[in-house]
Amino acid sequence: MNFKLPSETETRLTLADKFWSDFRLNNQPIKNVVYSSQEIVSNHDFDVIICGGTLGIFLATTLQQKGCKVAIIEKNILQGREQEWNISRSELESLLELDLLTSQELEKIIFTEYNPARIGFYKGYELWVNNILNIGVSPKLLIAKIKEKFISLNGVILENTAFNFAQINDSGVEIKTDKNSLKTRLLIDSMGHFSPIVKQIRNGEKPDGVCLVVGSCGKGFKQNETGDLIYSFTPIINQCQYFWEAFPAKDGRTTYLFTYVDAKPERISLKNLMTEYLRLLPEYQQIELDNLDFQRFLFGFFPAYRKSPLKMPWDRIMAVGDSSGMQSPVSFGGFGAMMRHLPRLTSAIDEALKGDYLTREDLALIQPYQPNISVTWLFQKTMSVPIDKQPQPNQINDLMSGVFRVMDKLGDDVLKPFLQDVVQFSGLTKTLPLVNPMLVLPLLPQVGLPILADWLKHYLSLGVYTGLYPFAKGFIGFSEKFSPRQQYYYHRYLELLQYGSGDR
Repeated sequence: MNFKLPSETETRLTLADKFWSDFRLNNQPIKNVVYSSQEIVSNHDFDVIICGGTLGIFLATTLQQKGCKVAIIEKNILQGREQEWNISRSELESLLELDLLTSQELEKIIFTEYNPARIGFYKGYELWVNNILNIGVSPKLLIAKIKEKFISLNGVILENTAFNFAQINDSGVEIKTDKNSLKTRLLIDSMGHFSPIVKQIRNGEKPDGVCLVVGSCGKGFKQNETGDLIYSFTPIINQCQYFWEAFPAKDGRTTYLFTYVDAKPERISLKNLMTEYLRLLPEYQQIELDNLDFQRFLFGFFPAYRKSPLKMPWDRIMAVGDSSGMQSPVSFGGFGAMMRHLPRLTSAIDEALKGDYLTREDLALIQPYQPNISVTWLFQKTMSVPIDKQPQPNQINDLMSGVFRVMDKLGDDVLKPFLQDVVQFSGLTKTLPLVNPMLVLPLLPQVGLPILADWLKHYLSLGVYTGLYPFAKGFIGFSEKFSPRQQYYYHRYLELLQYGSGDR
């Protein structure tokens, strides 16, 4: 293959690969950036300061609408990227429900919409679905519009401003940036997977899983009316099962190669994965690289931890978005998760601020354990290949094919929630007994009894949450008699059961 990446892309890829290598080798520096302090923090500048604006701008704006005084600290210019975010239209409804956009504004930020999308596996089952991740939203236009609204509500954005450290005590948080000092009642970390606050708490802990992603957006594809949600056309290669995604885009067609791995030093580099992507792309899309006009290349990695959502060890600080780890370990896009949780986060944080319920115990209920997310760890595990094992080459494809064959036959009520990272007890319970056990048995040595036992605990918890949620809703009428603090806890437990059961 004689294809050569543009020099700028090669430079960025080299830097990303160095970051991935350092991550695997635990060579990344960790420093304490949050401290407990005895000094009283008075005369707060803001009710909330959100560090990290790309996803934080949505929450900042909804809280500002509620009457909170909010600021965003962003180390760069707060703007969206060129590459579209893919999402389902139903998940965008929160932008309308929360009055972040009008219907007309929503349509303007949608660049592409297509149907259907393919799911298929090498030498196995293939199916097509509609209305799943079939909307391509312009992050650049969307964030610009939300940013404009936030500023019009007198929200404050401090761009090109880096978070340095924070001092926390019972009366507030003092945040030091590279430019100034700010005081707030609540600090929200929205700085992503590699937030310095998250690093301090994780303290070098290796992730339980990683999703590696490389891809591009280009023009010249012969067929660009449909998409792929998850597709494979090869067996296990390089101790990886390669999966593909494809979406029509404003600038042509976006294609991704992704794979689930751990963070052991021997794992494939991003450079080598990009080489594999370019080697296999012609076969995948039935077109030669010379016939494509590449607009941009994309690459990165997304760690995931079983201990999620992340519990903060301090009062008056919480994490949202990728910082919190509240999304599924099989997903590598935080936008969809933010849209699903935005109404809940907005009402919960607003209620916490009004009642001054800002201890670590109070705030932990806003990011609770969710069994419907935790059960997906087993799925992530079965789609990855241990570095020291030699499974049958088509083992993962066979299993995925068998599972999706069953879900397809059970119908959209089972299939679509799973595809949207909303696993539900009823769908899971219907699916599992129908999967051919001969597809599952070879995976047992790879998965191991401890992981299976842990999964069973989450599965049973999912059933308990599903059963308790309708019961808990029955107390809504009585909740008016509760004290404000009791109401806060009742609302959080109700949301815990609702979202933890996937009933949303």
